[in-house]
Amino acid sequence: MPLHPRAEAFDTAAPDYVRGRPDYPPALLDWLRDEIGLGPGASAADLGAGTGKFTRLLLQTGARVVAIEPVRGMREALTAAFPDLDVREGLATAMPLEAESVQAVVCAQAFHWFATAKAMTEIRRVLAPGGRLALVWNTRDSRVPWVARIGEILDTHEGDTPRHADGAWRSVFPAEGFGPLHEALFAYGHTGDPEDVIIARVRSTSFIAALPPNAWAAVEAQLRTVIADEPNLRDSTEVTFPYVTGAFWAEKLSGPA
Repeated sequence: MPLHPRAEAFDTAAPDYVRGRPDYPPALLDWLRDEIGLGPGASAADLGAGTGKFTRLLLQTGARVVAIEPVRGMREALTAAFPDLDVREGLATAMPLEAESVQAVVCAQAFHWFATAKAMTEIRRVLAPGGRLALVWNTRDSRVPWVARIGEILDTHEGDTPRHADGAWRSVFPAEGFGPLHEALFAYGHTGDPEDVIIARVRSTSFIAALPPNAWAAVEAQLRTVIADEPNLRDSTEVTFPYVTGAFWAEKLSGPA
């Protein structure tokens, strides 16, 4: 199962991803320990690790982390950020891991790209019995009007790009060999310069990064109109982009991989 063509745009989008994407709620550290079972002596595969936004939290658990990322530009940013990290090229359907070798497979901002039965079979293969698949997404909080406007701008360019928001990823559950899917939600905000948390954030989106320069210029003009229209954003050097973080897990049941 090759990469979706839009995912290849991440090869050049890594700098914007680093600047524009939020980190994750600190409460997820307890979630990783209590619900996913990560800590010293445990091991985890960070599948679709990207530039390492979630990797930092995984490492804080004390678990041994293997980061798997198919896009070269993302791997380079990841290695630069974590020189001692075990970073491997691989796909969700072909992970460079031994059978039953990790206690957790963690996918942050990534699972919607490969939510297939084939990927679930591979995830089940590498998980130890009783191991857990953990899925995390930061989702824009569109209950805020200016965030909803940004979402409308994005939606006009998405095409057939897999997205978390459409919920299609849920169709693989219940998955063979796994227990039920559990869910928790956390409020979060990404605070910083609007050039980072709004402009670079949008530019880091796969299908926006793939736009030709003239099309990106039109999107950027629309974003700057949103900023100019919103009193809390206009002329501000620090703004907070609101998110809702969804955290999900399912346990591998005992039995053959």
